[in-house]
Parts: sequence; C-alpha cells; structure tokens
Amino acid sequence: MSATATAPKTYTWGTGRRKTAVARVRIAEGTGQFIVNGLDAREYFPLEVQQTDIRAPLKATEMTERVDVWVNVVGSGKPSQSGAVVQGLARALKEFRSDLDEALRAGNYLTRDARMVERKKYGHKKARKSFQFSKR
Repeated sequence: MSATATAPKTYTWGTGRRKTAVARVRIAEGTGQFIVNGLDAREYFPLEVQQTDIRAPLKATEMTERVDVWVNVVGSGKPSQSGAVVQGLARALKEFRSDLDEALRAGNYLTRDARMVERKKYGHKKARKSFQFSKR
C-alpha cells in the first residue's frame, strides 16, 4: 500500500423511466465519456436523433466535457430507452449540482412522460379495436 492513496470517485445516481424502459444512470467528474450497457453511446444508440437526445441535458447545463456517464438501461425499445436515459441523466445532474435544476426544468428533462400502452380489453381484438360486427 502506498502512502498517497487515490481518493475514491464519488458517483451520483439517477433513475429514469419511459414506457417500460428503466435507465439507471451513474455520473462522476471526468472527461465526457458516455457508456451505455458497456458500449459507447454512439454504438448503442446508432440513430442521430437518439444520440442528440441523450446528450441534451448535458448540453443544456454545459456539463458535456465535465462528467463521465455510465448507463444501465433495460426494457422497451431504443426510442423509449433513450427517453429513460434523458430523465435519469437529468436527475443525476440535479443531484450532482442542485444549481442546475432551473436549466433542467426549462428543458423539460425532469418531467416523467406518463403515457403507457393501453391494455387489451376482453371482447376486443386490441385495446380499442373490435371484431367485425354484422346484424345479419
């Protein structure tokens, strides 16, 4: 053991949800690294729209090159997962520095999108679609 032990990194956590996707986001001071499920964010989210979406809270708070981000996301599809990452990242940033709250709220990054898939009802083909009806 050396006398000058390095101080352990302090992590800040945030959880984001969208439809059935759940993202657990961990941030720490760093150089701007963005890892999603063990892959680079550009690999995991290949679409440009999703890449800009997940970095939006960092851009709004000007923290892009100041923090490293690690994300573990499961459930739903890629578009919903990117929405969950946005909310989780925003919550983690708010916890990291409380003065960023105003910028995150202005961008609507802390608001949970409550829309979910409507359940299928009995006697129907889908949630609202019915079977064909004829009086004959």
